[in-house]
Amino acid sequence: MQLMRQRIRFVATEDSTSLAWADVGSGPTLVRASNWLTHLEYDWHSPVWRHWTRFFADRFRYVRYDERGCGMTDREVRELSFDRWVADLEDVVDAARDRQPFDRMVLFGVSQGAAVAIAYAVAYPERVSKLILYGGYAVGAKGRSDAEHRAAYQAMQDLARVGWDKSNPAFRQVFTSRFIPEGTERQVEWFNDLCVHTTTPEVAYRLLDARADVDVRHLLPRVRVPTLVLHADKDEVIPVEEGRRLAREIPDATFVPLDSRNHVLLEEQPAWQAFQDAVEAFTGTGAARTDLALTRRERQALHLLCRGYSNAALARELEIAEKTVRNHLSHIYAKLEVSSRTEAMVRARERGLVD
Repeated sequence: MQLMRQRIRFVATEDSTSLAWADVGSGPTLVRASNWLTHLEYDWHSPVWRHWTRFFADRFRYVRYDERGCGMTDREVRELSFDRWVADLEDVVDAARDRQPFDRMVLFGVSQGAAVAIAYAVAYPERVSKLILYGGYAVGAKGRSDAEHRAAYQAMQDLARVGWDKSNPAFRQVFTSRFIPEGTERQVEWFNDLCVHTTTPEVAYRLLDARADVDVRHLLPRVRVPTLVLHADKDEVIPVEEGRRLAREIPDATFVPLDSRNHVLLEEQPAWQAFQDAVEAFTGTGAARTDLALTRRERQALHLLCRGYSNAALARELEIAEKTVRNHLSHIYAKLEVSSRTEAMVRARERGLVD
């Protein structure tokens, strides 16, 4: 991804773990609580996560980090617990505030990161302007009533311990097939490789075990910030009922079901566009950017055009055909009421459509 450049830094925790965190983009700050699985550098060009980074970095100063035991953060760690995850989020937020001060932030939690974000929002409501939860849950697998789900989760743990780093990707494919069952061959292959790049078999087992113990049900009624809950309605990792629970028990929360089997929404899915629309409406970032109804692709193309990219370079960066680039530019010119690249650059800057 070359639209922007991320800045990777490290912060030391109380127990001397070195946490890797990064920020990219500008504007109001949005912090994402860490989730399974990430690697700040490896994710950067990912066909699975890249569009998430682009979306948030285009609207916010987007802060994310690799959790303990994973990615660019220290791999050898003693404690893997919910309380430590919350403390790690506190450390990353403090480091981000020191680098570029802010009063309040949008807090974003994906999967198990949702529970961590909830705990932080309850502890520091004065720091959180809005809370966004996607594919999340309040209670881990050990606390759910579905015996079959608990048994399947335990089987996944055991499989992680014995097959995580095998040369045959068939073991890791079991995880991938649940996270992105509708993924392309390239996306599935990348996610399989992510497992090996991100953590070790033993840490994967310990992380899964700690996640199964999570229980923040008692915190849900204490959330006092505006909350948006989104969940894929056929999610094969976290049942949609867990998302409904969050929305029911967090006061005045809004629930948006998304038509997908994927736990990680992929760029080509209609559900991804629905996710973006809901987040923009909730945060007000869509209306703030433009009143011209530019599509996401058109905004990306306009941003690159203003950086001097040729049509060929635009096509390479956006991974589309040059003919498609020309179509996007024609639509942009019409909406801006201009007839050339130079006029489009001037008009875009006049209207605050690009930085």
